[in-house]
Amino acid sequence: MIQVSTQHYRLPLKHVFTIARGSSSVRDTMIVSLTVDGVTGYGEATSNSYYKATIPEMVADVERVTPLIAGFNYSSPDALVSELIPQLAAQLEGRPFPLCALDMAIHDLWGKLRGEPVWRLWGLNTANAPTSNYTIGIDTIPKMVEKAAEVADWPVLKIKLGTSEDLEIVRELRQHTKALFRVDANCGWTADQTIEYAPELKELGVEFIEQALPAEDREGARKVFQHSVLPVIADESCISESDVARCVDHFHGINIKLVKCGGLAPARRMVAEARKHGLKVMAGCMTESTVGISALGQLAPMLDYVDMDGAALLADDLADGVKVVAGRQQYPDRPGSGIELYDRASELAVN
Repeated sequence: MIQVSTQHYRLPLKHVFTIARGSSSVRDTMIVSLTVDGVTGYGEATSNSYYKATIPEMVADVERVTPLIAGFNYSSPDALVSELIPQLAAQLEGRPFPLCALDMAIHDLWGKLRGEPVWRLWGLNTANAPTSNYTIGIDTIPKMVEKAAEVADWPVLKIKLGTSEDLEIVRELRQHTKALFRVDANCGWTADQTIEYAPELKELGVEFIEQALPAEDREGARKVFQHSVLPVIADESCISESDVARCVDHFHGINIKLVKCGGLAPARRMVAEARKHGLKVMAGCMTESTVGISALGQLAPMLDYVDMDGAALLADDLADGVKVVAGRQQYPDRPGSGIELYDRASELAVN
C-alpha cells in the first residue's frame, strides 16, 4: 500500500521577486510524499495566482486521487511510472499543478525503489546538462545591479523586463558583468517593441528573448518570429503538449515548466515533440524548493537551455538534492531524484 501525505510550506525569498505581473517575498508550496515500505518519494507544486493554483485546491485534488494511489497494486516499481501516472493524468485532467507534484514524487519513489538516479534510468548523462541561468527580478536599476553583483560567479543571467526602462536596465547591467544575458518580458511587450529592441539587445550580449508578447497574440508572435534578429522562446504560449506544434513558425524554441505541463512524464514527451519540429528546448522552474529543482535536474541533460535557479532565490530551503552552484548542477550520489527533506523543514511548515 502506498501512503500519501501533503504538507504546505512557506518559503522566504532572499529578495522581493518582481516580474511584469506582480511581486512576492514568500512562496507557498505543496510537498507531496509517497511512501512504500519506509521509502519515500517527494514532489512539489507551488501556488500560482496567474494559473489559479492554490494550496487548498491542490491538496484537495491530491486527496481526491489518494484512494487510487493507495490501492494501486503494482507488480514492479516500473509500473508506478508506466501505469499509475497515466491513471492519475486521466483523473486530474486540467489540473497540472497537483499532477506535477504526484508525478515528481512517483519518479523519485521509482528511482529509490530501483536503487538508481532517475536520469540514469532514462539513459542520460549529467555531464550533458546545460549551464543554468540566474534570474534578476525587476527592481530599481541600482538594485538590479546589486543583485547581479551578488551572483557574479554565475555565467548566465536571465533579466526580467516589462518596464518603461527596459533597455536602460540591460545597458546598465552590461556595464557591471560579462555574463551572457537572456531576457524575459513575461508578456509585457508588443511585437513592434520586441522587433525594435532586439538589435540593441543582441549588441548587449542577449542570447534570446523569452515570451515577449501575451500568449493570445498569435499574429504578433509570428511577426516577431519573422523579423526579430534574436531568437524567441515560448513560455506562456507553450503550457502543455498540445501547444508544442502551435509554436512552429511562431517561436524558435519552447520553455517547459513541469508544473504547467503536469510533471516529468509529459515534459519528456514535449521534448520529443519539440525535437521533431526542430525547436530548441528549454525547461524552467518557479521559485521553488530543492524538491522541484531536483526533479527538473533529472530532465536537464535532455535540454538546450535550463533555468534551475528557483531554490537559489530562497532565503531558506527545505530539502537537499540537486544543487545549482554558479550555474552548474551538483548531483547527489543518491537514487531517485536525490531528494531528502531537512529535519528543520518543519520550521517552514504551515499548520
